[in-house]
Amino acid sequence: MKHLFRLLITFVSGVSALYFVFWVGGAILLALHLPLWLSTVMSLAAAAAVSRYVWIHTATFEPGLISSMVLGAFGTGGVGFAGGFFGPIIFMPGANQGPLLGIFITGPLGFILGAVGGAIYWLVWG
Repeated sequence: MKHLFRLLITFVSGVSALYFVFWVGGAILLALHLPLWLSTVMSLAAAAAVSRYVWIHTATFEPGLISSMVLGAFGTGGVGFAGGFFGPIIFMPGANQGPLLGIFITGPLGFILGAVGGAIYWLVWG
């Protein structure tokens, strides 16, 4: 069960980082008149870094304050982003601004709430 949880949380965090950096980074690159292929490179690098961090830190989880906060933030932020990004695409395919919910509201809110939840977890169990 632990390996399934590790795989799931790593996958969700990596995909969420990939999409978030691709769309937000692409918008920034477009505004700066830089080549758009950089957005793909940056998003793949960010997804690999986040996935590696989550995979390593869920293997031997020693509850430190910062590691609990970062792991909670990546996990909860990834789930919030995925729900807000893909939910409107699935349930309201005609809404052209649906994925913005995940990019600007549920992703960042999940990230912040996950960090607070990780800190509370560490205070209670650490």
